Amino acid sequence: MKGLAKGLTYTLKNMTREKATYHYPEEPLPLPDRFRGIQKFYPEKCIVCNQCVNICPTDCITLTGKKHPDPERKGRIIETYNINFEICILCDLCTEVCPTEAIVMTNNFELAEYSRDEFFKDLQWLDENDTNIRKEN
Repeated sequence: MKGLAKGLTYTLKNMTREKATYHYPEEPLPLPDRFRGIQKFYPEKCIVCNQCVNICPTDCITLTGKKHPDPERKGRIIETYNINFEICILCDLCTEVCPTEAIVMTNNFELAEYSRDEFFKDLQWLDENDTNIRKEN
């Protein structure tokens, strides 16, 4: 009987406490400032230095560039930029090494898809990924 009373008091005490759950699909989860989510890519800032490709531990980034069409301008312009999120570990190394901050992390983490082919994201998709961009890179 003593054990039952102990359990009941514990239950009644915790019924009045504030709930610690979230209504996840309806309200977004509060995430820390340094949360590592899906990348956002700015193609106009990219100088095709390939540092993000070289530092990636899973080799999920592919980047190609071509010579600038204007002969008076030096450098290269970006042709393709792809990330395979099937193997990306969201380690944030590509954003840390980028000299022009063309890659920034966002707070998006939802990448649920029905096909594995959907995890292969291209330049256009990464450029349009504008929601929840991190304030500090």
